[in-house]
Formats: sequence, structure tokens, C-alpha cells
Amino acid sequence: MPRNSRPPVTGKHRVARRTKIAMGAIGLAIAVGALAVAVTTGRTGEASADPADPSFFIDINKVPAGNNVNAALKKKGAQGSFTVNCGTNADGAHQNPDNFIAQPGIKNGAQHLHDYVGNLTTDADSSLKSLLAGGTTCKNGDKSAYFWPVIRIDREDKAQNEQKNQQAQQQQKGKTGDVQQDKSAQDAKDAQEQRNSQGQGGGRSGKSAQQQGDQNQNQDGQQQRRQRNQDQNNQQDQDNQQQDQNNQQQNQDNQQNKQDQNKNQQQNQNQNQNNNQDKAGQNQGQQQEELGGIQGANKEVGDNDGTIIEPESATLKFIGGGAQDVVAMPLGLKILYGDAKQSTNGPKNARPSWTCTGFEDRLTDLYPICPAGSKVERIHNFPNCWDGKNTDSKDHRSHIVFADQQGKCPQGFKNVPQLQVTLVYDVPQDVQQNGEYKVDAFAQEKHNPRSDHDDFANVMSKQIMGRLVNCINSGKTCAE
Repeated sequence: MPRNSRPPVTGKHRVARRTKIAMGAIGLAIAVGALAVAVTTGRTGEASADPADPSFFIDINKVPAGNNVNAALKKKGAQGSFTVNCGTNADGAHQNPDNFIAQPGIKNGAQHLHDYVGNLTTDADSSLKSLLAGGTTCKNGDKSAYFWPVIRIDREDKAQNEQKNQQAQQQQKGKTGDVQQDKSAQDAKDAQEQRNSQGQGGGRSGKSAQQQGDQNQNQDGQQQRRQRNQDQNNQQDQDNQQQDQNNQQQNQDNQQNKQDQNKNQQQNQNQNQNNNQDKAGQNQGQQQEELGGIQGANKEVGDNDGTIIEPESATLKFIGGGAQDVVAMPLGLKILYGDAKQSTNGPKNARPSWTCTGFEDRLTDLYPICPAGSKVERIHNFPNCWDGKNTDSKDHRSHIVFADQQGKCPQGFKNVPQLQVTLVYDVPQDVQQNGEYKVDAFAQEKHNPRSDHDDFANVMSKQIMGRLVNCINSGKTCAE
């Protein structure tokens, strides 16, 4: 069987880490009186699975034809292309939850798993120097880094989840929301009845018994008043002592706070903005390390669970992108496609990436349900207008932007070759129809297909880049 045609594995999956998460969530639910088990970030009532929302799926036949702007641009400008054969990472040998472009130096910073092709050393600590020293999967020796989030199949038994939730709800009954009955009034009533019964017994009768009872009652009342007075005095003394202690502690705290404030002000004056950013990055890195990184045989990260399905094909093609001609990319140029945090950042940088083979004239920002004989496809067309100066920018986007619908760049920007990554997946028909496949993502995205993204760093030699530019501008179709 060819290497890239192996059928996807779709077995059950759970790991010890997710069990720990579930136990912690159950404990929290009991504490607040919840009646459902929350096992995955942002989801309630699911005992283990974390599927994509059913509304994220669409029949590809319902997507309007002709809305693929990238296809229209292909007909404009230089018609050449240059394809690099770097494989598909079919064996999953190079995967990690890092992103040295968006979260440099932070292990597990992406909080979701990436597939890598090209450079063999790409991780959170990658730099141009380390990438230049690394090997590559590309047949022509291209050491560039190409990476995108994996896709998973999750056929978790929904009936089993429902049963687990029902069991959890049964366990919750009697443990949350119960009100303990206040028996103090009843106890007082019982005590009074006991005293009355004792006063009526003992062989006493008539007036003498009544007088004795009155006398005893007066004595009891006086003794109780003396005891109450004594208790009040003792309580007052204790309150005064406690108040003195509180005042002393408050004075000490105030002095300590002043010392701390002075110390902090001095430290802040000695630190510059870069140091503060470094410290924030370290804290973020420590927090992300606590996520545990990759867990279990299915390489689960955060709330990204399920069986990974590798692309059947991964085509890395450089085209003109509508430009009349292109110039060489600078060594070390970093480019992002899409937005992994579109729910937080807004839709500006998110782009429709999904379609089916045979339906490339249309793209959607939802997961496609393809007809029989068609396969799930992701098409990522990268920005292609470079500012001519910088290989990166603070937001990782300002230095390279998209050309307009005529293929022209903003003033001061230059057309560089446009990278187009096309990924094809053999997702079973029933998985598509049941909404059981999803892209790895940050937890807040809840596997939203709009969060699909891709990353590239140019580490081509001058010779390879020269051939690439020549093929595009001369209209040739080249492949290496």
C-alpha cells in the first residue's frame, strides 16, 4: 500500500490526563451545586468528548460557486508556478504544539498540534540560524518551515456520554443544594417541657410545691442573670483584646505595604519594557507547561482530542498571485495565514479555507460535507505583498499583506511569490455527515473552522529562490 494512502484510524481514545481534568471538573461542579459534569473547556454536559458544533458543518453543494477570489487572481498577471515536494508528514514524525513565529520561545505556546513539513528542527526555539543548520523533508533541499494545525476524527460514543452524565447527576442528588433543618426552636421547646415535667413530680402538691417552684425559679433567674452578666463582661474583654490585636496587625500590615510599595517602585524604575515583556512571556510559558503538552498515543493537547488524520496530499505551490512579476522573498521572511484566535481578534484576518476536491471554485469558512467520490480539502493562499524591509513585525502581519483583487500591492510594498498550500484529507463519509471531524485550535475557538491557519518561514537558498522567481515570471510550470 502506498505510504500516503493508508486508511485513517478511528478508534476510541482517552488518556489519564483527561481523567484528571474530569475529576477536577466534577469537584468544582459539586462545590457550586452544578448538576452536570464539565470535562472539556467551555462545555457542560459532556462526559469526555469535545466535538465541533454541528452548526460548523455545511453541504458543499450549498456553498455558492465562483466565490474563490484566489482562483480569479490566478488568471491575472504572471502565469508561472513553482511546486516544492516536501511530503505530507504521513507518519506524524514531526508534530508539536509550538509556534516560533507567533509565540517564540514558548513551549506548547500554540496549545494545539501542528503538522510540519520542510525543516526537520522546527520548534518553539527555532531561529534563522537553527533552521539553516537543520535538515529538511523537501526533495530539492528547501529548508523552509511549513506547518499547519492537524485535523482529528472523534467518533466518541454519544450514548455513552449521556449515560455518564445521568450517572453524575444521580451522584449529585443529595450532595448539593440540601438545606439542613434548624432544630434550635424545637430543642428549646423540648427543654421547657422537660423542666415542667420535673416541677410537677417528686411527691410535692398544693401550695407548698408551688412556692418551692417559685423560689427555685427566682434563684435560677438570678443565677442566670449573674451568669449572663459575667459572660458579657468576658466577651467584652475578649473583644477588646481582639481589637487591640487587630489594630497591631493592621499597623504592621500598613508598614509592610509601604515597604513593599517603595520596593516595587524602585524595581519598576530599574526595569524597561523589554524586561517586562520577557517576564510576561516566562509566566505564560510556565502556565502553558502546566497544560502538559502532548498527552497519550493520540497526541492530545489541551481540549484537542481524537485520532489524527494526516493529509493524503500536501501541495506547496508558489504562484504570481495576480502580479505581473514578482521579486525574491528575503531570507528569514515569516508569514502567517488566517487567524488562530479569530474569536478574540475579530474576523479581519480569518479567511475561508475549506472546500472539497472537484469544488475548488468555491471556498467556505465551515467544515464541508462532500459528496461521494470527493474529499475534504483545505486551501491556504498566503499574503504576497512585502514592505521591502522587514522579515517580521510586532503583529507578525504588518510587514506582509494581501494584494488587492487586481493583484496590486499597497504603495511601498512589493509583490513576492504567493505560497498556496493545498491539503487533501480522506475523511470517511459518515464522519463528515455526523460532524465528527475538527481542526486543532485554541480552547476558546471550540474547534471553529474559521480559526484555520497556516505558517511559513522562508529558509530557501538564493539558488532555489532564483529558480522559483524565474519560473513564475517566465510563465513556466516547475516542480522540484
